[in-house]
Amino acid sequence: MAESIFRKLRDGGEEGELAPALTIEETVASPFGLDVSGYLLTNLSSSILAGKSKSHGLVLITFSRSPSFYLQLLKQKGIIVTSSSKWIRILDCYTDPLGWIDQPSTGLTEGSSLVKLNKCVSDLKRLFSSIIEAGRELVGDGKTPFCVAIDSVNELLRRSSMPLVSGLLTDLRSHAQVSSIYWSLNTDLHQDKVTNALEYISTMKANLEPLCPSEDGQRNALENLFLVHQDFGRGRFHVRFKLRKGRVRVMSEEYHVDQSGINFSPISSADTGIAATKSLLPKVQFNLQLSEKERVEKEKVVLPFEHQDDGKSLDIYDGRRSLVDGKIETTPLSSMELQTDVVSSGKGGEIIYFRDSDDEHPDSDEDPDDDLDI
Repeated sequence: MAESIFRKLRDGGEEGELAPALTIEETVASPFGLDVSGYLLTNLSSSILAGKSKSHGLVLITFSRSPSFYLQLLKQKGIIVTSSSKWIRILDCYTDPLGWIDQPSTGLTEGSSLVKLNKCVSDLKRLFSSIIEAGRELVGDGKTPFCVAIDSVNELLRRSSMPLVSGLLTDLRSHAQVSSIYWSLNTDLHQDKVTNALEYISTMKANLEPLCPSEDGQRNALENLFLVHQDFGRGRFHVRFKLRKGRVRVMSEEYHVDQSGINFSPISSADTGIAATKSLLPKVQFNLQLSEKERVEKEKVVLPFEHQDDGKSLDIYDGRRSLVDGKIETTPLSSMELQTDVVSSGKGGEIIYFRDSDDEHPDSDEDPDDDLDI
C-alpha cells in the first residue's frame, strides 16, 4: 500500500536501528517506477513543510531525469521551491554523469541554487560525501535527520559493480542523520542476483504488475511496449514489508496512471481471493495450469480401475472362480488332477496351497522368520 510506504519513510526508524529502505521495482511491461518515486517525493515534501515528518530535509539524487523535471513536478502539486528553501537539495547526476562538461550549466530553472552538479558518478565515495554534505547544509551537523531519495539506481549499476552500489546504499542507511531512503530499479535490465542483493538490504519492496501480462508468462518487451490499449496504465501494486523477528507482511492494491500522476485504490473483493490464491503458488519456470485442450485430453484417459467395456460391468477374475461364463463355481482339485487337467486340456488351472503342518495358521500376522538369528 502506497500510503503505508509513505508513513514508514516519513516516520523513519527507531533509535539505534538502520534507516528504513525501499526498493521500487518496475519492468518494461509496467514502467511506472518513477511515477511511484514522484508520488513519494511530493508527499514527503508536504510532510516536511508541514512539520509532520521525522526528517527536516530531503536530498534528491537525479539519474534518469533532469532536476527541472522534479522542480516542475513539485510546482504542479502546489509545492513551490525557491532559492531560499532550506528543506531540499538536489544532486544533479543527470546532466554530466561522466564529467565531460568543463563548465557547469547556468541555464537551470528557478531554484537552481539548490541544484549541485555532480560529475563522475562512478566515484561512489565522492557521491556519498556529496550526499551527506548536502544533507548537513539543510539540517546541520547535529542529530537532526534528513531523507534521501534516489530516482533510479540503474545508472549506478551501469557504471559501478554491484558490491560497490550495495555498499553505498548500506552506508547511507547506517548513517546517523539519514532517517529513510528509497530508490527505483528496472528488474528487466539486471540479473536476478542484482535484484536479490538490493532486496536484501531493503526493509520494503514494491513491485508493479501489469493488469494484462503476456499469456506465456515471459517478459515480451516489444509486445508490451507498443501494445496500445486502455489497460496499459493500470495494474497491481504489491508491497512486502519486513517486520521484526523475520516476519513478512504482503499487501496489494490497484494503481492507475493518468496525466495527473499515479493513483492508488483498493482491490475489489472479487479479485482479492484470486490474487491471494496466485500468491501461494511457487514461482517456477513452467506453467502449472492446464489449457482447454490439455483438460479435454486428460478427461479422455481411462484409468486402470475404471470399467473399459463401454459402460458394461466387467467381471474381474480373482483366482477363486472359474473363467467359464464367469458364473460356474468349481471345487478345488488335487495337485495330480490339476496336472492331468492342464496337460490334457491345455487350459489354465487354479493354484492350490497346502499347509506344511497344522500348526501353521493362515493369514497370520506373525513373522515366519521370527526365530532366525540374523
